[in-house]
Amino acid sequence: MTHDKKHSSAETVDLDELVASTDTGSRSPDGLPGKLLVSLAAAWSLFQLWIASPLPFMVGFGVFNATEARSIHLAFALLLAFMAYPAFKNSPRNRIPALDWIVGGIAAFGAGYIFLFYNELSGRPGAPILQDVVIGVMGLCLLLEATRRALGPPLVIVALCFILYSLFGPHMPGILAHRGVSLNGLINHQWLTAQGVFGIALGVSTSFVFLFVLFGALLDKAGAGNYFIKVAFSLLGHYRGGPAKAAVVASGMTGLISGSSIANTVTTGTFTIPMMKRVGFSSEKAGAVEVSSSVNGQIMPPVMGAAAFLMVEYVGISYVEVIKHAFLPAVISYIALIYIVHLEALKANMKGLPSSNPVRPLLNKVLGFMTGLILLMILSFGVYYGLGWLKPILGDTTPWVVSVVLAVVYVLLLKIGAGYPELELDDPNSDVVKLPQTRPTVMVGLHYILPVIVLVWCLMVERLSPGLSAFWATVFMIFIMLTQRPLIAIFRQRSQLSADLKEGVNDLWIGLVAGARNMIGIGIATAAAGIIVGAVSQTGVGLVLADVVELLAMGNLMLILVLTALLSLILGMGLPTTANYIVVSALMAPVVVLLGQQNGLIVPLIAVHLFVFYFGIMADVTPPVGLASFAAAAVSGGDPLRTGFQAFYYSMRTAALPFLFIFNTDLLLIDVTFMQGIFIFIVSTIAMLIFAAATQGYMLTRNRWYETVLLLLVAFTLFRPGYWMDKIHDPYQQVPPAQFEQALMSVESGSSLRVRVEGENDFGDPLITYYLVPVPSGATAEERMSNLGLQLMIEGERAIVDLVDFGSLAADIASILTKKFSKSVRLLIAGLKSGYGYRVSRCF
Repeated sequence: MTHDKKHSSAETVDLDELVASTDTGSRSPDGLPGKLLVSLAAAWSLFQLWIASPLPFMVGFGVFNATEARSIHLAFALLLAFMAYPAFKNSPRNRIPALDWIVGGIAAFGAGYIFLFYNELSGRPGAPILQDVVIGVMGLCLLLEATRRALGPPLVIVALCFILYSLFGPHMPGILAHRGVSLNGLINHQWLTAQGVFGIALGVSTSFVFLFVLFGALLDKAGAGNYFIKVAFSLLGHYRGGPAKAAVVASGMTGLISGSSIANTVTTGTFTIPMMKRVGFSSEKAGAVEVSSSVNGQIMPPVMGAAAFLMVEYVGISYVEVIKHAFLPAVISYIALIYIVHLEALKANMKGLPSSNPVRPLLNKVLGFMTGLILLMILSFGVYYGLGWLKPILGDTTPWVVSVVLAVVYVLLLKIGAGYPELELDDPNSDVVKLPQTRPTVMVGLHYILPVIVLVWCLMVERLSPGLSAFWATVFMIFIMLTQRPLIAIFRQRSQLSADLKEGVNDLWIGLVAGARNMIGIGIATAAAGIIVGAVSQTGVGLVLADVVELLAMGNLMLILVLTALLSLILGMGLPTTANYIVVSALMAPVVVLLGQQNGLIVPLIAVHLFVFYFGIMADVTPPVGLASFAAAAVSGGDPLRTGFQAFYYSMRTAALPFLFIFNTDLLLIDVTFMQGIFIFIVSTIAMLIFAAATQGYMLTRNRWYETVLLLLVAFTLFRPGYWMDKIHDPYQQVPPAQFEQALMSVESGSSLRVRVEGENDFGDPLITYYLVPVPSGATAEERMSNLGLQLMIEGERAIVDLVDFGSLAADIASILTKKFSKSVRLLIAGLKSGYGYRVSRCF
């Protein structure tokens, strides 16, 4: 028994070191250096809260523009990286060497240079002096060293390759050659402007990501992580393979507040994996279930491992739209994983854990579930429409009234929760494990839902920015952390006010430090990925790579998608998810959109970005790197590689989804009504369950090979119901170019016409592309053409562009098409008379 405890203790230390080395930094110095480290981390969190709040504008102090805020943000990240991450494996963990203090200070100065000398730099844009270049070179080198420490060498190697490519462009072979960039030009672009290191990615890290990561850290420290796990086990633990189903649900709920696959795996896995082994899962399968569910936490809105906020900037749509598009595939993926676990339990004839809930007939269970669901829906509608009616009446006092109501609800929920025993984590390795009762477990932590409601309300209803929404949710979370212990103690009549307040302040302090330390790697990753994005914009290498990939794919869209998926997987083996998404989306997203248009498939940009992101997170699963698989294997005692392969096998449903929503954008809820969305969800879920049954080789019983083929065919048909109909009947009605005005009038305003444009590229090769032309309003065809900003000259069967109005919809389309075609077609777009015409078609 003593030996087992020692082994368990050593295992816990190893897991803590694994999480620290990948997420927070494995150095925890003693004494004054340790206090200084955590104080700097807390100061970073407080700084981010300050710049996100309205306070600077109210008091007229501490107002920073976007560039200054990014500069300070990176200065904190670099300083903490050198303090928290040791240089080498044998470097000390319990103290910070003097060299790291010095290097960290220099790196922080280099990052803060833009803030410190902002006025001087703005007076010499594009003309750096020697001092600027020296600081820039030093900053880039130290950023790469911080990246090596925090994230490993792969991202450093990729960034160095792009830097060398920028400098030695004229010496590159063949189509890779470019005119080259001087050292001054490189430093100016990468370090002194918002095009490189201090670009969009770091801006998103500064404005949005930090606050959401901090919010998650505070919520977890307050006890929500333990609450989610216990609720999942109380609800599902007694079913077949129940601990595995509970692991999926717990990881999904933890993924709402966590952006890290590895931390999610360790947090929930230390409890769920031993329980899965108890009911019959092998070590590898138990670890694989935890990995699959934990990694999928990154595709679950609202945080999505920081990618959601990057998509806002790169795709150019609102944060709410990103969440809407990403929600359905994530939920379907989780439902399918629960079904996979169920099939594994059926195959092995597993049982659940003994339940503590009172035995109730099935009808009572169903009625209880439906009652709870209906009450939740009534509450949701009451809050939404009730506040909607109150806002016009209360006017400017609405926030104050809502705050008072929220505080009253919070106190009432604490009063209710205090009537039940506190949640305590059982030892999953003990001989007897009794599942907690559902009702007491759910009721004791209902107040943890309130900050999430505040966040969703601010985002969805008030339509505040993601940063400001996260700020108000975090403020409420801080209020909860400071007050929940004293209030619960009062309700349980055992109050020790000073001790309870002190413990709450201590929890808050630890949460502020944990949030900042969790952000070190993300801040460094976004800055280092900015080097790559900056090189792409400065050298035009993106277009070159697009030509190379298009050549390899021979113009085939499916092949280009496979190559993009492989590139994401390969880069993801060494790059964190955020950096991988930034790099691959910058290089490959435009290529996929372009080739889709040339193949007659209009691919929305958000679909391509989600495609890239999904395969980026798959790298956390895929051997030989798959860090999440190694973390799970450390808990389960299984083989890491076998765990990784098994997890990839379970994750095939996640790998299939991106291909499906590229060809069927209804899955992303693009241009669908509410009722259509419900129908799509039901059909897609059934299709994914059938796909899971096919890949697992088991449905009602073990599948024969032809049954598996049939299941795959049925799943494909449900996912792409129009595929077979398209083979039988062309979904588009071809309209001659001369009838463009009639076609424009025959469809509803607000819809789109699908236009096929033929011409030649810059090399004289024939080129065909498709474009969706928005249909403007207008009572007549002439009025609609005028609102579109297009005038045509009809000559027989040809429609010649005679004039394109400046600043019109047609002018916007023309600016896009001119990037693809040769000069002759560009002249056509510009409005000169030419012999080219449009072939127009519209959807039934």
